[in-house]
Amino acid sequence: MDEEEVSRPLVLVHRPPNFHFPSGHRFATQFNLSDPLDSHDSTRSSLLCRHAFNIRVLLCVDPTPVSSDLLSLLPALELIDVADLAVGLLIDVLRKISAGDRFVQASSWAKTGDHALGSKNSRRKKSAVSFPYYPDVYELVVNSDVLVVCCALTEQTHHIINKDVMTTLGKAGVIINVGCGPLIDEKEMMKLLVCGEIGGIGLDVFENEPHVPNELFQLDNAVLSPHCAVATPECFDALEELIMSNLKAFFANKSLWSVVNLE
Repeated sequence: MDEEEVSRPLVLVHRPPNFHFPSGHRFATQFNLSDPLDSHDSTRSSLLCRHAFNIRVLLCVDPTPVSSDLLSLLPALELIDVADLAVGLLIDVLRKISAGDRFVQASSWAKTGDHALGSKNSRRKKSAVSFPYYPDVYELVVNSDVLVVCCALTEQTHHIINKDVMTTLGKAGVIINVGCGPLIDEKEMMKLLVCGEIGGIGLDVFENEPHVPNELFQLDNAVLSPHCAVATPECFDALEELIMSNLKAFFANKSLWSVVNLE
């Protein structure tokens, strides 16, 4: 290892065995990447023990759980660096882009005239742009027009978006799910959507994938995608740029580009 390589900041790569880190070569030009799965050490713990007090950043690649056992091996850890399609689904639902496409391709434009435009209006005046914390999902939806669901699926979050939550969000509310299908009670969602009790949905995930409720195919306020929220070249490129910017900022003692503070 030459002097230049030794001087580069050390970053620990955390990934599943079946997932290759495609951007590793680019990061390796500016950081000293340590990947336990590529190590010649007999065990991961032996590698971590050797570098434990020098590892300040954990770079998670793909959906890899960070366990308490892993964290216990990293006493100097300061940063864990871990929604492209979600925004696309939201814009599509609000502006009725897919519905407009079907309208044009069915030759309905010439037959019936202009297609209705989608719109978005805030329910209340916002004095400033901020990121408030709400202790439960009900208080969150009371203060929201759009609900983007992207949390992990656990026993506590299964059907966290239930009939009461969706009813509270209301007839003008929009739900985007890029997390896991069972986060939403799909049967109740269908009833409310068909009856007009919620304004629209954008779904990248479904409760019984790959099976999708047939009723959704007939609704102009439902936008569907086949579980591909992160699987776009543009998304990977943007994510790579964001990770690189975060790492550079961290090691330069500057503000990170994207921050999640856990208390």
